[in-house]
Amino acid sequence: MEKLVSVIIPCFNAARWLREAIDSCLQQTYPRIEIIVIDDGSTDNCLEIIKSYEDKIIWETGPNRGGNRARNRGFALSQGEYIQYLDADDYMLPEKIEKQVLFLEKTGADVVYGDWKYKRHLPDGTSFLEAREFSSGPKEDILESLLSDHWWVAPVALLFTRAAVDNCSGWDESLKGAQDRDFFISVVMNDPKVVHQPGCDSFYRKHGNTTVSSSNKRLLLESHFLVMEKAEVKLVQLDKLSNRYRQALAQGYLLKSRYYKYLDYSRYVWVLRKILFLCPEFKVEGSAAYNLIQRISGFLIAEIILRATIQLTKRLKIILKLFQKIRYRIKMAKGLAFSARLQR
Repeated sequence: MEKLVSVIIPCFNAARWLREAIDSCLQQTYPRIEIIVIDDGSTDNCLEIIKSYEDKIIWETGPNRGGNRARNRGFALSQGEYIQYLDADDYMLPEKIEKQVLFLEKTGADVVYGDWKYKRHLPDGTSFLEAREFSSGPKEDILESLLSDHWWVAPVALLFTRAAVDNCSGWDESLKGAQDRDFFISVVMNDPKVVHQPGCDSFYRKHGNTTVSSSNKRLLLESHFLVMEKAEVKLVQLDKLSNRYRQALAQGYLLKSRYYKYLDYSRYVWVLRKILFLCPEFKVEGSAAYNLIQRISGFLIAEIILRATIQLTKRLKIILKLFQKIRYRIKMAKGLAFSARLQR
């Protein structure tokens, strides 16, 4: 008999998408699936939709406590030997779970990830499916790729063995953003076998300001920093904070520091110092002038000078535009005065 797969769907005010998510589970070709929907205090008609499925799904509702609490509760209720997390606004093609279960059993892996596409929803109400498939292929070191923040997998594209989820610390209910990155890091910290299966059977929606990542950039940045700090502490505890992982964490901090360069200068400098704490000899490739300053004065001074130069350039451009406007107005005034004299 085939092993049971548990699909866990956290749901908060996702009535517009929920039915398509649940139906994509019911349409799977894999024969043994339980669908667990945890309603996180929705105020739209999500409960009405959930109840319409009667005994086809397992469900629970309660006050709003966040998506991670809903995911953890769904896992606690689940019985499956494989775990699929599915956000209420994402969906899968019918063969997705069957393909990934067979691949896990064939490879003896603990986690499999496939490819996915974005479903874009525009402010005018229209939507389209992107032609591009996000296919990152196999990674030499999954943890290094996640720490550096140059790589990501949409949760819908993943399938876990129950043991892989049991062995991690679960979904961090205190996090307000970057939850999926944090969860995947906590899974791979325990050295599971993670494999890539080519093929696109998963769809991840991007729409409006309904996610933390799109509605509050600062909150998302701070969440990413918390995730990296958590990972650093855990690696120290496991005696795994190698130079390779230090470099990856530093790259992750650098990628996020760019957003703080003009948003919050003191926080920006804090991030730069954090990078140098992890990797005192940290270097990054830039322009010829940047590389020269970096060789002479180091990474921190090069970054500060680069920021000051960019700000100065922007201010000079503003002054130049203002000067051009003044010249234009003076020229126009002279032209009008000359016309007035001619008319007299």
